[in-house]
Order: sequence, then structure tokens, then C-alpha cells
Amino acid sequence: MNVAVPVPAHHHLVGPWIDSASVLFGGAIGAALATRLPERLRTALPLTFGLCSMGLGVALIVQVHHLAAMVLSLILGAGVGELIFLEKGIGLAGDRIRGIADRFLPRSADSGESEAEYLQTFVAVLVLFCASGTGIFGSMKEGITGDPTILIAKSFLDFFTAAIFATRLGWATSAIAIPQCIIQISLALGATVIMPLTTPVLIADFSSVGGLIMLATGFRICGILRFPVANMLPALAFAMPISALWARFFG
Repeated sequence: MNVAVPVPAHHHLVGPWIDSASVLFGGAIGAALATRLPERLRTALPLTFGLCSMGLGVALIVQVHHLAAMVLSLILGAGVGELIFLEKGIGLAGDRIRGIADRFLPRSADSGESEAEYLQTFVAVLVLFCASGTGIFGSMKEGITGDPTILIAKSFLDFFTAAIFATRLGWATSAIAIPQCIIQISLALGATVIMPLTTPVLIADFSSVGGLIMLATGFRICGILRFPVANMLPALAFAMPISALWARFFG
């Protein structure tokens, strides 16, 4: 029997570092140039990023194999997130990150947003960088195969996204690189255990749940509807187990 030997992730990880560096430097450049960028650019590009998030979400959703499992995962995950006040906790963490950044770095130009609007935007951007389907799957793929190309490609988009949102959120945008790097490295290291146990069907259903979250994130970034996207994140943990159980009992 041939057994594939996983690539030692801790020896070869480069994708998470490159992607996180793109957020760090993109956020810093955007915060530094906030007053020099035209207002129309600062307003229009986030709408484009929101549309991209929705488009990527739809592309992932259509890959679903077990529709009922996807729906059930999102409902259970969102329920857990609401019960533990996950979004509120992330918002408080975001407020602390902003406070630390403002203490040691110059404040960005006032965008005119209220504190509540600022935190809503920050949480949406935090989810966009740290919990996108592309980032999660790219991290897992590098962990098991040593191929960082997905995360490197993602880093180009993240650089410009961070730069634009930093004109509104300030230097705290760069700080998102820290949890992003931790999450991606953890996923890559854990992939050596998780990926051999998965199947293409499980990965597709997992990606479809992530696609729903990315779709909701896009609506939120565009200001269309304020989905509690952070509270939906536990759905990612339910996706594969529920998909596996559904396949076993219902085919």
C-alpha cells in the first residue's frame, strides 16, 4: 500500500508569512497616504472588494455536494456564534487593537465614521483577511503539499485591500496581520492531520460554507446588509463532520 508522506509544514511554510506581510505593509501604506488618496477612490474600491468577496463566495457555494449539510452547518455555527457573542468579542478585540495602534502610531485622518460604524467595518475586514475560504484552503494545502501558490496569489489582493481599508480604519489594519498569520500557520500545521482524513466532497462542502460567509461579508462591506459574519465562523468547524455524517446516513 502506498502512503503519501506529508511535507513537514513547519520546515517549509512561506505562504502565511507572505500573505501577512502584504496586510502589514499594505495597511501601513494606506494609513500613511490616507489624506492623499481621492475620496472617490476610498469610497469606490471597498465596494469593488465587497463585490469580489461576493463573487468568490458564489464560486465556492456552487461547488456544494450536500446542500442540506451546508445549510445545517451554517445554522448551527451561527447559533453557536450568537450564544457565545463571538462578534462582540472580536469587536472588543478590534477596539483594543485600535487603541494600541493609536497609542504607538499616528492616528489616521478622521473618516467621519462613528465608533459603532468603525467597529462594524473592522470586524468585516478582520473576517475577510482571517477567515476567507481562499486563505483557509490555501493554508491547509500548503501544510499538506508544501505548495504556497494559493496564499501568494491571495497576498496581491490583500495588499491593495489592506491599503484601501487602512484609509478608513487607520494603522489598526496592519495589526490584523498578527491574527491572520497565527490562524494560517495553525491551519497549515494542522493540515497534516486533517487533510489525509478528508475527501473532495468534504472539502467542497467545507468550501461552500466558507463561500456563504464570504457572500455575507461582501454584503456587509458594501453596506447592503449587516450580516453578523463573525458569529457565522463556527460553521466552518461543523462543515466537514456534518457533511461526513450526511454522506454516511443519507448517501
